[in-house]
Amino acid sequence: MRRPRIVIVGAGFAGYRTARTLARATGGRADITLLNPTDYFLYLPLLPQVAAGILEPRRVTVSLSGTLRAVRPVLGEAEHVDLDARTVHYTNPEGDRGTLGYDRLVLAAGSVNKLLPIPGVAEHAHGFRGLPEALYLRDHLTRQVELAVSGADAAERAARCTFVVVGAGYTGTEVAAQGQLFTDALVRAHPLRRGMRPRWLLLDVASRVLPELDERLSRTADRVLRERGVEVRMGTSVKEATSDGVLLTDGEFVGTRTLAWCVGVRPDPLAESLGLPMERGRLLVEPTLQVPGRPEVFACGDAAAVPDLEKPGEYTPMTAQHAWRQGKVAGRNVAASLVEGGGAAGLRPYRHKDMGFVVDLGGVQAAANPLGVHLSGPAAGAVARGYHLAAMPGNRVRVAADWLLDAVLPRQEVQLGLVRSWSVPLDTASPELARAPGDQKRERTASGPGAATEEDVNETNDMDDTNDTDNADAADDGDADGRNRHDRNEGDDVNDANDVNKANGGSGEKHPSPEDDSQSITAPTPEVGRHSSDERGSRVGQSSPEEGSQSIDSPTPEVGRHSSGPPTGRGDKTAPGPVERGDTRAEGDQ
Repeated sequence: MRRPRIVIVGAGFAGYRTARTLARATGGRADITLLNPTDYFLYLPLLPQVAAGILEPRRVTVSLSGTLRAVRPVLGEAEHVDLDARTVHYTNPEGDRGTLGYDRLVLAAGSVNKLLPIPGVAEHAHGFRGLPEALYLRDHLTRQVELAVSGADAAERAARCTFVVVGAGYTGTEVAAQGQLFTDALVRAHPLRRGMRPRWLLLDVASRVLPELDERLSRTADRVLRERGVEVRMGTSVKEATSDGVLLTDGEFVGTRTLAWCVGVRPDPLAESLGLPMERGRLLVEPTLQVPGRPEVFACGDAAAVPDLEKPGEYTPMTAQHAWRQGKVAGRNVAASLVEGGGAAGLRPYRHKDMGFVVDLGGVQAAANPLGVHLSGPAAGAVARGYHLAAMPGNRVRVAADWLLDAVLPRQEVQLGLVRSWSVPLDTASPELARAPGDQKRERTASGPGAATEEDVNETNDMDDTNDTDNADAADDGDADGRNRHDRNEGDDVNDANDVNKANGGSGEKHPSPEDDSQSITAPTPEVGRHSSDERGSRVGQSSPEEGSQSIDSPTPEVGRHSSGPPTGRGDKTAPGPVERGDTRAEGDQ
């Protein structure tokens, strides 16, 4: 007898939990396939610490094959789901296409960065949804400080040391808090950098930091940020972004080379492509997480609009703790649906209960209210870090070791240049993957699937992603791994109609084509990427001299070439001619 085939799309909080629960519940009696663009589960709550140089990137990744032994991982991105034929069509990282048949399907594709029709944002900003973006931001912050030291113009030096974060939800608040400590450390111990003062701005149209949380947590976070020198500007957002800085909605122009976009997310475009009933971009599902009319299809996490049984008439917000718990329910219900004669009677509805929140503010500072007890300072910091260690499904010892080393040793002040600006655009449907040269598939315009609609712009903000200490869920799961997980699925922090109405239209333009500024085999300096213009500044979301093309015939492989002129490498025998676009693609890139 053929074993039932189960396909899970996405290995985020919902997909990973579903796979783990299913593997335990079926005991090898089913073929479980997990389709995901990467071979790891990303623990997003600690991503700001990667950008700040506290944790190494692999610390926040958990191997799928290493922790889900009974699950077959398949690398690829789902392109199309044929519900009638019960097949999932996908493309792997090398561009090859494949098909997966299923008897049960779990859609847990997650979410992507949300764009607003604000001029220049898509071209000059970066999100904070994936590991490549965190690695790029870490290099970018280091690079701006280093370039500011050698700058001759005072205004340029000030702009390079000014960092703007839009969105004061969990992600934006923690990025600003951790980033400010990181840049201060970059200038504090160097005699040649004395007098430099990094400037951080945190913007949001909301009336307070962390507007979706208890006001006491909000006040704690606001106080810590202001004491460190972060300019917290509530009721303010970006009206326009340019290569030289940002124009704020209050009329002030701030010179900067860094614009971090942490304002919200939208469900993955895959959900909308199915042609099923939707609720603001999410698949409508029953409390049992089944898609109506398709009992073989389940959906959970950010891709699903799950009825909130605690608040009739509402849907659970797009947060990681909901995604993690829904994954557990989805796994159990899928397993129950496979039992002969089980039917709908064996399925359980999804219910939840929040037990508190933690916000890591860097150093020993944090804000937390476990079980309703408000904490701040070192006590909250200890709770936050202890919670993260308990919640992570792996790498606990390595994370704790990195925290210990960071407490006693200075951070390494180097930029590796492994992630280029053009490879992590804001308007991408796959923030977990760095875009490869020649890869047009994941490129999106501001009016594409990842963009906000007029309804999104005018809607009330959803609750931001929450770091709640759900010990009750841990007890139910029977292991420390179940003590809740959280995401960076930010609520719609800047969806203020007034801000958008002030903007003069959408950003509509695409990012520079990777063929325009990507890798060239004839570059004399392959270690620094080529860029397609000689614009000033190396800003987030903007091409810069350190970004672009590697070359095999370079006498200085540690520095890359930019495209403002022909190669003039010291070791060139002859001046190479123009590079054909087809030559810019790595083998296997489509």
